[in-house]
Amino acid sequence: MSRSKGSVAALLAALSLFLMAGMASAHVTVWPKEVAQNSYEVFTVRVPSEKKDVLTTAVAVRVPEGVNITRTQPQPGWKTELERSADGKIERITWTAEEGQGLAVENFTEFKLSGKVEADATELKWKAYQTYSDSSVVEWIGAPDADYPGPVTAVGAGEAESDGHGHGAAEASPAPSSAPDASAAPEASAAPAASDAPAVDQPLAPAAEKDSLPLILSIIALALGVVAVIAAFTRRGGSKG
Repeated sequence: MSRSKGSVAALLAALSLFLMAGMASAHVTVWPKEVAQNSYEVFTVRVPSEKKDVLTTAVAVRVPEGVNITRTQPQPGWKTELERSADGKIERITWTAEEGQGLAVENFTEFKLSGKVEADATELKWKAYQTYSDSSVVEWIGAPDADYPGPVTAVGAGEAESDGHGHGAAEASPAPSSAPDASAAPEASAAPAASDAPAVDQPLAPAAEKDSLPLILSIIALALGVVAVIAAFTRRGGSKG
């Protein structure tokens, strides 16, 4: 009987470790994981809250070299603050939860920002800082195999764009002085708008599936383990009877 109890305990311990491993994979990440040089992208910063009994109340992201971020999407319940360099480039973005709000341990949220990847970029190394309601800060700046890895976006070769065409014209269009020819302006901005639109939603579905897959597999494994334990005890009880 003691051997049976030991086997059951070992099985439950293994299942618990497997489940914990799946939960531990919920790091701060940036999507998409790969972009092209000289491309306009919408980046999604996905932030899970991992500490019990406290809330995530602020998230700061330092913009890496190799990308020029120009816009952020408003997030209900969060205040956005931008820090700029001397030449006006956005260097750091901080989202702070409104009073009484934040992310509990079972919650996550996503922050969106858009900009252009530089033509000579090879890799985007993001740095994220997650602040909790107990004033503790988790720095997501480590190597890929660290406990708190910094998000990394790979950059592949892309097609060069000439000045005043494609996405470049779309970015410049908000400035009134940049479109002296009224008849030409709609043609310059219409095409990029159509090509930019899919980028807003495309990264989310595959990213969500990848992040949730370990948790789903862990829950299934735990459920199967419990069923196996119950079945083992049932068989032993029947044989003794």
